[in-house]
Amino acid sequence: MGDEREALNANYNGDEEVEVESNSNSDHNSNVNAVLNQQRKRKRYHRHTPQQIQQMDAFYKECPHPDEKQRNELSRQLGIEPIQVKFWFQNKRTQMKTQHEHKENSQLRTDNERLRAENLRFREALSNASCPNCGVPTLRDPNSSLRQPAMGSTETPSSSAAGNLWRWTNNEAQSEDYRAVVIELATSAMEELVRIAQLGEPLWVASVDRHTFVLNHEEYFRAFSRVFGPKSDGFKSEASRESAVVPSTAADAVHYLMDVEEWANVFSGVVSQATNLQVVSSGLDGTYNEVVQVFHVPSPVVPTRESYFVRHCRRHMDGTWAVVDVSLDHLHSTPFNTCRRRPSGCLIQDMPNGYSKVVWVEHVELEEGGVHSIYKPLITAGLAFGARRWLAILDGHCRRVAIGLVPSHGANYLGSQEGKRSLLKLAEIMVTRFCRGVNSSISNTWTTISGFGSGSDNVKIMTRKNVDDPSTPLGFQLSIATSFWLPVPPKRVFDFLRANDTRKEWDMLLNGDDVEEMVHIVSGNDDGNRVTMYQVKGNDPSLNQRIILQESRKDPTASYVVYAPIDVVCANMILGGGDPSHVPLLPSGFAILPDGPTRGGHGRGMATQVETGGSLLTVALQVLVDSAPETNLSPGSVAVANKIICDIMDKIREALIP
Repeated sequence: MGDEREALNANYNGDEEVEVESNSNSDHNSNVNAVLNQQRKRKRYHRHTPQQIQQMDAFYKECPHPDEKQRNELSRQLGIEPIQVKFWFQNKRTQMKTQHEHKENSQLRTDNERLRAENLRFREALSNASCPNCGVPTLRDPNSSLRQPAMGSTETPSSSAAGNLWRWTNNEAQSEDYRAVVIELATSAMEELVRIAQLGEPLWVASVDRHTFVLNHEEYFRAFSRVFGPKSDGFKSEASRESAVVPSTAADAVHYLMDVEEWANVFSGVVSQATNLQVVSSGLDGTYNEVVQVFHVPSPVVPTRESYFVRHCRRHMDGTWAVVDVSLDHLHSTPFNTCRRRPSGCLIQDMPNGYSKVVWVEHVELEEGGVHSIYKPLITAGLAFGARRWLAILDGHCRRVAIGLVPSHGANYLGSQEGKRSLLKLAEIMVTRFCRGVNSSISNTWTTISGFGSGSDNVKIMTRKNVDDPSTPLGFQLSIATSFWLPVPPKRVFDFLRANDTRKEWDMLLNGDDVEEMVHIVSGNDDGNRVTMYQVKGNDPSLNQRIILQESRKDPTASYVVYAPIDVVCANMILGGGDPSHVPLLPSGFAILPDGPTRGGHGRGMATQVETGGSLLTVALQVLVDSAPETNLSPGSVAVANKIICDIMDKIREALIP
């Protein structure tokens, strides 16, 4: 592996030598830089002849992702090395993707200018409007200017596309007619949600395994298509319903759903971006929020789903809360029309002892295709975006909050209650950033430099230059992520990756050192859900100040093991009850999903974890390459990054597969 690591110091400028000094925020990152910057040597470009380029171009049009056999055959025909063929195709794919993005950006700018011109015409018409009876100018709504600040976007993270949509719909949104249409649509959606959440057969039919219910689409369209119309051409339907009792009051659960920032953090395993465009209405009839959201699977090989909808919350006469989503994209053409949300949401009813009964319904229509083959059974079973997934996340979060309120529950932590809450909050921030960094969202702040292919090409590599964001280490950052299948149950994979005694079997950045537990707090229904601080113990005492924060969490639909290095000063500050938002984090870790339908998760809670079948494992590493943001990635970095993450994959396979 040493030869590949040397390539990291070769600059894109060909013969120039680049020195990279890492002044990372922890000794753990120093080990990363030791891997990435072990040696420095000169690299030279290999220019291809026009004939070679012509032949590879012709092959690219037929097959942009050649496998190893095809690359070897091309190298033999062209008289060049297989590695040169591999890099040429990688560069070609990156070039084509960049051209496609430039074309899309140009089209978006054109559309934006057109919409701005239309907006100006509408504003001019509004300013010149007069009463048709007396000719006197119409009065402006005195509350519109007061509402304007509250109607700005709250983004997590920010998205230019959502911002453009807000400017686009702003003129319509101030129209009372538009508000009336949205409220009428949301009210109809609320009525439909309440009915489909409570009805049984023939609308909902038990599945073959008798553990889930399947929507009878023929019966649905017979009974409910009057308001929302038939299914769109070229779209497929996904519908699911699940119920559970969660350890939370109904009011708290509603807060998690209606606060856009809280929603994005709680459901970070599914929501990669949430933007509240405006509050359409708020009063005794309930709250109506106009929202753009991006949904994802924690994997770089599954496309995200973008939706533009209104969320309506209302408390009914019997005390039951209802929260419903319904798409607005049919009211005007939007960039978010690939995933249409039919009435979806939940009913929440208070129960004794601080618990609530939740019935969750998910019903979407989306364009077919684009999903990696290994993830199709998971998505078809509703374990990626279905009601069971959403409800499992809500249940896990409610348990975490309840445990955080209990002093010294399941912990070897002897500090203050404020320190315990700070530690749990820091771990939550870490997992949220991990999930947002690993998905394929267009709002991702990372820049992709290599895409997907076959074999070792099935790795996503991204870079980011952090100049002024104190929440992550300043400098040039590298992210590597991939997903693969393991013929091992998710529970076994989870237990192996979270255990401190087996960590050095896969964590190559430890250099064979052991880790010793400093503090742990149980954060869920069993010992597998916990937040832990480890201290690295090696032969060199000077390096024993390295601290690793790790959270392991699981539910019936997914498991995570996420970790990040932090320095001793930050660790002591957090344990003392300090503000976790001031700690720079660059999280790495694993997302573990079942490879298809599973059993369990019914009854009073949803604590059962999958113990059968195979696993879909996503591995993601985020490292600080250099504390200087202006550093550039060298041309050999793709090969080295592939090698590093493939080594981790091999070590996991060797440990888990006999």
